[in-house]
Amino acid sequence: MTTKVPGTYDDADLILKLYDLRREERLRAARKWFAALPPFTSREQFLADCPPGTEENASFRMVTSYWDMASAFVVNGILNAELFYRSNSGELLYVWERVRRIVPALREANKNPLSYRSLEEVAKGFIEFYGKNAPGYYENLVATMKKQIPASK
Repeated sequence: MTTKVPGTYDDADLILKLYDLRREERLRAARKWFAALPPFTSREQFLADCPPGTEENASFRMVTSYWDMASAFVVNGILNAELFYRSNSGELLYVWERVRRIVPALREANKNPLSYRSLEEVAKGFIEFYGKNAPGYYENLVATMKKQIPASK
């Protein structure tokens, strides 16, 4: 049996600060825009939807870098993982599922194998957490998102 590492008051404070950041007006608008997109299926689609230098690209970077930053706190042990999973609405996993198909191409294009690494690692942990605590949720999320991918892609 594994020992559960309890969260601390500092963990709770950081969770509240992360939540407060999500309410910031520009990030809130970026999250709304991001949620309306179908999942990215290729780097070409990403470049068409989010050309460099555009508001769309800035919104993409805001959303993904926010969740990658929050994930880095978990990966590096600054924030208790289980508390993070339990207090997160699943938006991180939703973001990961939207970008995971293009992450290898983005890493290669930028020559940065670390891009979105924290996001990926925490998403995998989140999937395991849901598998144990909410069986079927992740599969349902993926099935719902697949319906959002246009047939021509």
